[in-house]
Amino acid sequence: MKKIIIYLGLALLIISCGNKKNIPDVSDIQVNVKLERFDQDFFRLDSNNLATGLKQLQTTYPAFYIDYMQGLLGVSGDANDSLTKKMAKVILGDYASLYAAASQKLAATPNIENDLKKGFQFVKYYFPNYKVPGIITFLATLDAPGMVITEQYLAIGLHQYAGKDFPAYQTQQVRQLYPDYISRRFEPVYIPANCMKAVVQDLFPDKSSAKPLIEQMIEKGKQWWLLDKFMPEAPDSVKTGYTQKQLDWCHDNEGLIWSYIIKTENLYSVEPVTIQTYIGEGPFTQGFSQEYSPGNLGAWIGWQIVKKYEGNNPDFKPEEIMKASSKEILEKAKYKPK
Repeated sequence: MKKIIIYLGLALLIISCGNKKNIPDVSDIQVNVKLERFDQDFFRLDSNNLATGLKQLQTTYPAFYIDYMQGLLGVSGDANDSLTKKMAKVILGDYASLYAAASQKLAATPNIENDLKKGFQFVKYYFPNYKVPGIITFLATLDAPGMVITEQYLAIGLHQYAGKDFPAYQTQQVRQLYPDYISRRFEPVYIPANCMKAVVQDLFPDKSSAKPLIEQMIEKGKQWWLLDKFMPEAPDSVKTGYTQKQLDWCHDNEGLIWSYIIKTENLYSVEPVTIQTYIGEGPFTQGFSQEYSPGNLGAWIGWQIVKKYEGNNPDFKPEEIMKASSKEILEKAKYKPK
């Protein structure tokens, strides 16, 4: 009997530790998530009979076809237009290997639909009136965005998910567009988090681009804070894009990081160089360890400030926190990490 009690106690302890975020039960929230594979149907087109194929593609995907053609490829989408057919041939030919690699990677990541469903269940839990978009996959040129919200879809650009070692990502031209510290995240495991980031932006667009440093840090932190609400069980490395070593360094040096920023920088600076140092992507943050510090360090500190603010105001709903001013959050968070 004593053994049973001990084991039961351990089990309860494990359960308690596992739910330290007080994760709500969203299992009864009805959400329908299914990947629509526009990319598959596009790459089934017969390059010798493109007009007929493009017309059929538009019939099959009337709500996305024009967004794809005009918004992502920069052509009219008219099946008889010579430029439209030329661009379609370029994608079918020059991007065939990229499509094959991305499709293989996607097939080897079977939990994406479930992860997206769970994410949208949390979205609906906190924001019941949010309309869950359709989810569709596409493949475009490498300079096209990897995540797009259209009127009806959350569209996933597979050209950014062929795996970090895909040869095209290693070329000099592409590395200028996507350095290694960015392309290492071109793995399908990042798709659900990137989708939820797009939803966060859809709900609460970040309008802080011209604001002082501390305001941008907190606004970016609010975005990550809400992302964490939508994906409480996902690794922070996937949500932030940091490596685990970078995350460990941040946690181990949180007090030193904040102390350095407030002593070295003007928190209300709007200087582009200062903003880029703490908010921009990069292999590391200037002034800190080149081996362990991540770029975009300001967003992580902002996230910690928002979490402290939440802890001091446990009755606030996510919408209240997201709408709170950066000034209020900074003042009431009383952020003093050790």
